[in-house]
Amino acid sequence: MLSIASILAFEFLLGIRHATDPDHVVAIATITTRQQSICRAALVGICWGAGHTVTIVTVGIAIIVFGLAIPVRVGLSMELSVSLMLVLLGFINVRSFINSVLQRTGFAGDPTPMVMAHAHCSDGHFHSHSLPASDGHTTLPWIDHAIGGKGIYVYLRPLVLGLVHGMAGSAAIALLVLATIRNSRWAVAYLLLFGIGTAAGMVLITVSMASALRMFGIVNGKWSQRLALASGLLSVAFGGLVAIQIVVFNGLFTGHPIWTPK
Repeated sequence: MLSIASILAFEFLLGIRHATDPDHVVAIATITTRQQSICRAALVGICWGAGHTVTIVTVGIAIIVFGLAIPVRVGLSMELSVSLMLVLLGFINVRSFINSVLQRTGFAGDPTPMVMAHAHCSDGHFHSHSLPASDGHTTLPWIDHAIGGKGIYVYLRPLVLGLVHGMAGSAAIALLVLATIRNSRWAVAYLLLFGIGTAAGMVLITVSMASALRMFGIVNGKWSQRLALASGLLSVAFGGLVAIQIVVFNGLFTGHPIWTPK
C-alpha cells in the first residue's frame, strides 16, 4: 500500500512536470499573452488541464482496461493534430496583429468583424464582455466574434486545446502506467492524479505568465500585441517543425511509418 501511495504521489509530481513540455507551453502562451487578468489566466490553465485529463483518462482506460492497441498511423495522426493546432493558434495571433496594424494605419483590413473578448474576475464570478477593435486591444478573428460575448468562450478555447493536446501523449502515459501498476483501478487512479498534477502545473504556468506581464506593464497596448505576435510566430514555427518531423521523418503517409509513444 505504501509503495502504491508513493507511486501515486510521484505521478502527481510527474503531471506537474508534464505541463512544462515545450509544446504545452508554446500553445498556452498564444492564449495567455493575450489575457489581461490573472483570474482569467488561472481559468485558462484549469480548463486546459481539464481537457487534457479527459483525453488522457479516456484513452488510458481504453488501453488499460479494454486492451486497446493504437496503430502506428493513428498514433502519428494524433501527434500531427497537435502540431496543426499549434500552427492554427499561431496563425490566429499573427493575423490578429496584422489586422490591428492595418486598422491603426488607416488601411482597409479584413472586412470580417473583429472584437476583443475580455473577461475579468470579480467577487468570485467571471464576467465576459466584447470590446470593439478600435479600442487598441489585440483583435481576434471572426470565430471569436461569433462567441466572444458569451460566457462559454471563457472556457471553450483552452478546454479544446487541452483535449487535443491530451491525444499526443496519452498512449505513452497509459503504457507507462500499465507497465508500473497491474491493478486496473489503481492504474486509472494513477492517470487521474497525473491529470490533476498536469492541471496544477498549467495553472502555475499561466498565472506566472500573467503575473509577469502585469509586473512589466505590458498587459495591453502595443507591447501586448507584439508579445502576442512573437508567441504566434513561435507557435507556427514549432508546430511546423513537429509536423515536418511526423510527415517526413516518421513517414506518416508512407508504407512503413515509425512511431514511438512518448
